[in-house]
Amino acid sequence: MQDQATSSIAASSLPSSSERSSSSALHVEVKEGMESDDEIRRVPEMGGEAAGPIVSATGPVQASGGGQRRRGRSPADKENKRLKRLLRNRVSAQQARERKKAYLIDLEARVKELETKNAELEERLSTLQNENQMLRQILKNTTAGSQEGRN
Repeated sequence: MQDQATSSIAASSLPSSSERSSSSALHVEVKEGMESDDEIRRVPEMGGEAAGPIVSATGPVQASGGGQRRRGRSPADKENKRLKRLLRNRVSAQQARERKKAYLIDLEARVKELETKNAELEERLSTLQNENQMLRQILKNTTAGSQEGRN
């Protein structure tokens, strides 16, 4: 009788498949004043585990020590663990997107900086090539004029 009551309570506390698939099933509570990274990354406890002995479908199991081990998790525990994992994954994905955005902004700034430097260097190269060509022409004219004077 107690087993049947325990399983019906556990089943009624689980969200339906449509609730599990919708993104609105998970609500993240935003508390004012939470600014540190540790507090942002902290995953809130979902549901309450009762203090004291753990009751499974087969009867009470001692939480500490004892010769008996829990063979499986209850459906509610599995669902809580799944919800926590989903929330951690969402937070992690959001952080990855933010890191990627910052990285791309840095890359774009570097590209702009390098393009500017490249344009300056190309202009300097052009100026130096023109100067070199003029000096060669002057040298050619000077050497040609001095050889005419010798003849």
